[in-house]
Amino acid sequence: MGPVAAARFPPPSPAGFTLVEVLVVLVILALAAGAAAFALRGDDRDRAAREARRFAGALEHAAARAQVRAETLGASADGDAWRFWRRDPDSGRWAPVADDDVLAARALPPPLTVAPLHYAGQPVDAGTIVPLRPSGRNDPFAFVLAGGETRIMLAADPLNRITVTPDAAP
Repeated sequence: MGPVAAARFPPPSPAGFTLVEVLVVLVILALAAGAAAFALRGDDRDRAAREARRFAGALEHAAARAQVRAETLGASADGDAWRFWRRDPDSGRWAPVADDDVLAARALPPPLTVAPLHYAGQPVDAGTIVPLRPSGRNDPFAFVLAGGETRIMLAADPLNRITVTPDAAP
């Protein structure tokens, strides 16, 4: 090849990345993924507070829906989930609410649990359905959401306002 041909075609440069460059990129991606996973995981307190607010909103929605649609609804909790119910006016039987995404059954992420605490001033068992009347005049009730060292109480007053408070009692 003469000097003219060499000037037209420069020597090929190495293509691709070196092993060190690839390893550096992988380390950066691993660190970013670890930081994102840690930030999204949160702790039991944050998770419990988020689920308590979600449940409180669903309870208020159910109470308002009971009044607007003139139907008796109910809420129950059995440890790892809560569920909303509709009472059939003819048979008096409870059936799960299936036509409302807000009132769909909600399974809690472990290690969170939820249980009814009291209704109309009396303690109640897990799974008890707490009624929400169409008149809007409901007896006070409370549920407790717990996870690890965290306990949060959701209490409803006769005006269907839900108060979410940390509960230190075991």
